[in-house]
Amino acid sequence: MSDSVNSPKNAMRENKLAEAESLLAARRYKEAHALCMSVLQQDPTERRAFYLLGILAADHDNHAKACDLFDRAQTPDTPSAQAFAQKARSLIFLNRRDAAIDAAEKAARLHPTDALTLDTLGVVFSRAGLHERAVGFYEAATRKAPEKSNYHYNLGAALQFVGKMKEANEAYRRCLALNSHDARALAAAAQITRQTETDNDIGALEVMFEKFRSNPDEALKLGHALAKAYEDLKRPADAMTWLGHAKSAKSKQIGYDSRTDRLLFAAAKDTSSIKQQGYEDRSPIFIVGLPRTGTTLVDRILSSHAQVASAGELTDFSLALKRATGTTSRYVLDLETLRAAGGADLVQVGREFVEAARRVVPEAMHVIDKMPLNFLCSALIHQALPNAKIICLRRHPADSVLSNYRQMFATGFSYYNYSFDLADAARYYVEFDQLISHWRVQLPATHFTEVHYENVVADIEAEARRLVSFCDLDWDPACIAFHENSAPVATASSAQVRQPLYSSSVGRWQRYQEYMRPALDILEDAGLIETS
Repeated sequence: MSDSVNSPKNAMRENKLAEAESLLAARRYKEAHALCMSVLQQDPTERRAFYLLGILAADHDNHAKACDLFDRAQTPDTPSAQAFAQKARSLIFLNRRDAAIDAAEKAARLHPTDALTLDTLGVVFSRAGLHERAVGFYEAATRKAPEKSNYHYNLGAALQFVGKMKEANEAYRRCLALNSHDARALAAAAQITRQTETDNDIGALEVMFEKFRSNPDEALKLGHALAKAYEDLKRPADAMTWLGHAKSAKSKQIGYDSRTDRLLFAAAKDTSSIKQQGYEDRSPIFIVGLPRTGTTLVDRILSSHAQVASAGELTDFSLALKRATGTTSRYVLDLETLRAAGGADLVQVGREFVEAARRVVPEAMHVIDKMPLNFLCSALIHQALPNAKIICLRRHPADSVLSNYRQMFATGFSYYNYSFDLADAARYYVEFDQLISHWRVQLPATHFTEVHYENVVADIEAEARRLVSFCDLDWDPACIAFHENSAPVATASSAQVRQPLYSSSVGRWQRYQEYMRPALDILEDAGLIETS
């Protein structure tokens, strides 16, 4: 006979699980694991124990194991929204976007009411690029647990991505009211609000920077926010000083070596010799280039067309290529994968990309992928998708270097490690320029074109018409009213592209010229600029 619900044995089991949950929250993993295993020895079907072990595995970045444990936490008769949501989160970490969305939607259909699950669903939808879908879950989480500062921060980030800057700032400020030491929230609020001489966050940022000076990640956020504040006040010397402070510790921690990227560029160049038939589909448009050079602007211009929709910055092409090559190296887009690309089935790569993009944007005639790093794959994209259009953004070399140096990229994304030093950023630009010059010769002008940011700013209609024609589309006047496009923007340009076009960032490097000497020398030696 089974134990009764209120038996001493069941009560002991519940106490153990409650204690294990508290231990997990305190990151006392060994003790939590022991309690869960003790419960499973008593009852091998106890799903809550499997759920807690799944959380433990996920906290240790063992997301494949976590998914298995979350599955074992489910029963057909009583499905668990919590387990579906946590599995979705692990699937996102495993780059299984579609499966993650499916699991998240299963959780949502069970109408969870606990704040953690609601916030987790917001995180999953945010990381899947579905920011509008995420907002509602974050709002519900903050209503359910208004004392949790992190939930307000997550809501602020999602609101920023969908263009609600006032509401985003309010959410960040609520986060700070609950946790005055949250560097992310203070830095984010300063980044999206205009700083003035009479109304600014400089004092609070400087105090917090001193507090977190020994923490490279927090110092990076705060220093960048201070640089932005001083730029708003038109004090370039102070802005550059703070950028130096911001990047110093993180740069040492990363230990970037430019030789790694030189090899990557060489391997990319070699892919132009690969010849395959490819997957015949006319829907993809790739917008590539260095970040902060106008990729989001061009994305908004083209996605304002009635027949075009943006899927955001997808990783699906490089992921499909990685699977097709079978390389086991650590990174998705790396030297080993590019060198093995000739042996990949590029028809399958193209098919997988289109299927993945269509799941994000199912109805539009044309789908934009604006992942900047796809410039490394341009030849492979043309081979895998011979009818795809590739638009490469260009910007003045010194402005490109400065804008990359000024940008705070995700520190877990190693592809932009060159941006921690002006000279490294200049060397990277030289390699980029040489690669794009190579693509200009190797790829047909009907499918690969370059657009200069300065030309878009100078005459947006002429450039928009040229790009629309390049994509074999009829003209749509909405393309020059891009700032009215309501689609979410999950990039550093989320605020700028919701304003009419402005020219203040053209030639910005000239205001910083005296602080950029090593980088300018590198660009000048490469014949890319003249400063004398």
